Amino acid sequence: MGTLTSLLVLSFLIFFHELGHFLAARFFGVHVEVFSIGFGKKVFSKIIGKTEYCFSLIPLGGYVQMKGQDDKDPTKLSYDADSYTTKAPWKRIIILFAGPFANFLLAFLLYMAIGSMGVSKLSPIIGQMSENSVALEAGIQSNDRIVMIDGVLIQTWDEVSALIQKSTDTLEVKIERAGSVFTFHMTPKITQYQNMFGEILEKKMLGISPSGKTLEIHYGMDELPQFAWEQTLRATTLILTGLQKLVEGVVSPKEMGGIISIVKVTSDASDAGIIALFALTALISVNLGVFNLLPIPALDGGHIMFNAYEMLTKKAPNEKILTSLTMAGWGLLLSLMAFTIINDIYRLANGN
Repeated sequence: MGTLTSLLVLSFLIFFHELGHFLAARFFGVHVEVFSIGFGKKVFSKIIGKTEYCFSLIPLGGYVQMKGQDDKDPTKLSYDADSYTTKAPWKRIIILFAGPFANFLLAFLLYMAIGSMGVSKLSPIIGQMSENSVALEAGIQSNDRIVMIDGVLIQTWDEVSALIQKSTDTLEVKIERAGSVFTFHMTPKITQYQNMFGEILEKKMLGISPSGKTLEIHYGMDELPQFAWEQTLRATTLILTGLQKLVEGVVSPKEMGGIISIVKVTSDASDAGIIALFALTALISVNLGVFNLLPIPALDGGHIMFNAYEMLTKKAPNEKILTSLTMAGWGLLLSLMAFTIINDIYRLANGN
């Protein structure tokens, strides 16, 4: 059941991405010849209007085949009025960007749904404290609840962390303990810590950690857009940072996962409940949006790069160079897919 859910999620994400391309293409009068979920042999197809809609054998992607645009053969052009080729470069860029944009929009909508259903967050209740920490020296105790910092009411632990980082001097912290409220004044210390990428960094700390207790936050209609925007931006930043650390060598390529990992974590999320499944689906959707915008030939980002070149220079890229780069892009993508699948198999073989 988990595997089926994973495949449905992937198919839905691909559908939404291709739908973005499709709608933008039709808006600019480009004829869409094929709308496919999956690659390879077509297992089901139906022609509606002038477009063939189909499901293909390999559910690892999808494509919209527009008249005058073919990734498998960049030289296959058409100069008809309803062709992709004849549209201005800026219109082609919008058509190309519409796919990734649809992924970001889907993530935003999913985060809106999550916010309305209730988000589990850490309570601002103090658990353990570090030895010789600012908080311990000030008299803070385990199970104290932080109710206010510098006049700002506190609901969640995230707010505690954010206010500590923003501080420029001594903090006024109000603590609830045994029904009474106490005021403490503490100056954060610059302390080293290890981030999720294994790097040793520095940040301001009081030497406190959350107790692990949680509370459920429900956002109102006026708060949902801001929450969804922040979560979408946070997911995008996380993915871009991960790519940066991969390029810098901070993260090993062995940590990369492929389709097997996606199916497994999606299956696990579906077992954990609808909110966990929505959250993971939103993250994967953002991942698809970011990945497709990378300036790699054969991806949307690569095509955007070529069209931007044409828009700036007023001439199309050299046909031979375009074909060579596109083939190289496909080679890179297929190699990356094979590498991540090998990584997945290795982890499964070793019980990870």
